[in-house]
Amino acid sequence: MTKVPNPVFKDITEEQTRTNSYAALVPGQTIVEIPTYNLECGEVLNNFPVAYKTWGRLNKDHDNVLLICHALTGSSDVQDWWGPLLGNGKTFDPSRYFIVCINFLGSPYGSCSPVTIDKATGKPHGPAFPLITVKDEIGIQRLILDSLSVRAIACVIGGSMGGMLTLEYSATYNNTGYVKTIIALATSARASAWCISWNETQRQCIFSDPYYDDGYYYENAGTRPDSGLGAARMAALLTYRSRNSFETRFGRKLPATIDNLRPISEEDARKKEQEIGIRYPKTKDEENWLIHNEGSRSSSMKNSNSGSSTASSKPQTYFTAQSYLRYQGNKFIKRFDANCYISITRKLDTHDITRGQIDLSTKPNEDPLPVFLKSLTAPHLIIGIESDGLFTYGEQQLLGENIPDSILKKLDSPEGHDAFLLEFEEINEYCLDFLQKKLPEYYDESSGKFELFENWADFVDSIDNGGNSVFGEAEKNITNW
Repeated sequence: MTKVPNPVFKDITEEQTRTNSYAALVPGQTIVEIPTYNLECGEVLNNFPVAYKTWGRLNKDHDNVLLICHALTGSSDVQDWWGPLLGNGKTFDPSRYFIVCINFLGSPYGSCSPVTIDKATGKPHGPAFPLITVKDEIGIQRLILDSLSVRAIACVIGGSMGGMLTLEYSATYNNTGYVKTIIALATSARASAWCISWNETQRQCIFSDPYYDDGYYYENAGTRPDSGLGAARMAALLTYRSRNSFETRFGRKLPATIDNLRPISEEDARKKEQEIGIRYPKTKDEENWLIHNEGSRSSSMKNSNSGSSTASSKPQTYFTAQSYLRYQGNKFIKRFDANCYISITRKLDTHDITRGQIDLSTKPNEDPLPVFLKSLTAPHLIIGIESDGLFTYGEQQLLGENIPDSILKKLDSPEGHDAFLLEFEEINEYCLDFLQKKLPEYYDESSGKFELFENWADFVDSIDNGGNSVFGEAEKNITNW
C-alpha cells in the first residue's frame, strides 16, 4: 500500500497516532497540520490536526469527488461503517470516483479535539476546547480539499449529523458550481428542540458522573467518567432504534448465560470472589440491596438475580434489553472520550443552515427555512426513515417538499434512525440510481471524465472487520452481548 502524500500541509500522522490512542484505531488515514483557522465563535485555532482518508484517484478535471460526511461517533474510515456501499459498481466506487472522508473536529479519531495535545500548553485541550460549528467544518474541510487539488465535488453524501454537514455544503456553495449534487440521509436542515433535548440529557449523564471533574478528569490518572459516558450512550441508543425494534428483538427475554441457567455452588462462589473480586450475597438484606443496585458500576457484589443459587426464588429483574444496552455502553467507553462527546453534541445543537444566510429582521415572525430551501439549486436525494424517532420523517418531507430539484425516498425499516447504517442494500439502490441519472458522465466511458482505476484497493490500508463495525452499528452477530 502506497499512501499519497498531501502536497500542501505537513504530515503529522505518526505524531498524532503516538499521542492519541483513539487516532490509532483508524487504519490508513492521513493526519495533517493546518496552520491557522478563524472559528465562527471568534477564537483562532493554530497548528491543529485534521484527519482524512481517501479511495480512488482524481480525474484530469479534478471534479470526480465523492465527499462522505460521517456521523456523530464515526471516523474517516468509511469502509468500517458504510463498507457495503464501497466497491466497484457500488455507490462509493473508487474505480471511477475520488472518495474523501474527513474526520470532523471534536472527534477523538485524529482531528483536533479535547483529547488532542495543545502545542501551546503541552496538555490535552480538555474542556478548554473551543466551540466548533457545522459551518466551521465546511471551511476547514475546504482547506483539505483544496490541498488535494479538488476543483469541484460531484456529490456530498452523509447521514444523521453527517447529513447536517451535507446540507450545509448545499447552503454554503449554492449557485457556485462547486457542489454538483447532494445525498442526505436521516437528517434535518437544523437541530430540532427534540434533538437538542436528547443531547442535553446525554451531557447531563456525563456531568453527573463524580469522576467528570468539570472535564479535567484526564489529569487524574486512572479515573474517567465511564459511567456517565456509558449512560449517555445508552440514552442515545434509545433514540437510534425504535420501540418496535426493541420489542421484536428483546421483548421480555432473559439473558441466556451459563450463570442464569445453572445455580452457582458455594465453592464456585468463593473461587470467583478470590479470582475477580466480587462477593456473592450472604443475607436476605444483601440480596435485596443487590437487586436494587443491579447494574451499578460501583457494586462489588454479584447480583443474585443474575446468577446466584437463589435466582429461581425471586422474579427476574434482568432482561436482554438491559444486557444489550450495557454491552453497548461498555463497548462505547473503550472507543470514545466524554469531553469529545460533549463537544460534538454542542456542535450539533448549533446546526441551522439558515444562520447567516437570511436577514431575520425583515420577517421576524416567519419561519425562514422553507423559503431558504426553495433557493437551493443543486439536485438533492433525500432519504428518510419511517420509524426514525430522532430525525423524524417529517423533517425529510420538509426538505423534499421545498428543495426544487429533489427526490424523496423512504426506508420502511423498523430499525429506527440507525437504519441508515444498516439497510445497505436499499440505500445503495437509491443512491446509485440517483448518481447515474444526475451524473451520467461518470458512468459513460466515452465521456472522458474518468479512467477506470481497477487496482484502487492496492493503495488503501484497510482492515477486514468481519462484518463488525467499530465506528458504526453493523454487527455480524448482534447477540454476542
